[in-house]
Amino acid sequence: MHIPMPAALFLCTCLGAHAAADEQHIGLIKNVSGAVRVERGGATLAADPGMQLRVSDRLVSGPADTAGVVFRDGTLLSVGPSSVVHLRDYVFEPKQSRYRFDLFLAKGSAVYASGKIGKLSPESVRVDTPAATVGVRGTRFLIQAE
Repeated sequence: MHIPMPAALFLCTCLGAHAAADEQHIGLIKNVSGAVRVERGGATLAADPGMQLRVSDRLVSGPADTAGVVFRDGTLLSVGPSSVVHLRDYVFEPKQSRYRFDLFLAKGSAVYASGKIGKLSPESVRVDTPAATVGVRGTRFLIQAE
């Protein structure tokens, strides 16, 4: 089968763009109760189940709102009411042994349950609040910030 050069270049460009989009995806909104928002690059989006999350996204929940997030490595994050969570950095590249999970809980509460990053490289997990930094030594914890 012969594919003309312009068609082959177009196909490679499309596949490359799709791969780059997948690399930006760090997790998914699994469930939402209430009107949770995602702040991304100056825009505010409604958080809906199935929505892809990216590095630098901020999850913002109101007084009666909650959200569940599952990350690519299987880490689970439950965001409580009146919370602001900034997803500062995330790397999950097991073939290169590169791992990073870095979030900032500006206010509110969240429950964290380790996925593969926390099990394979616990020193690569960082959770900060305005008053403290949590180092992961277990697999599940609740953190609150005021």
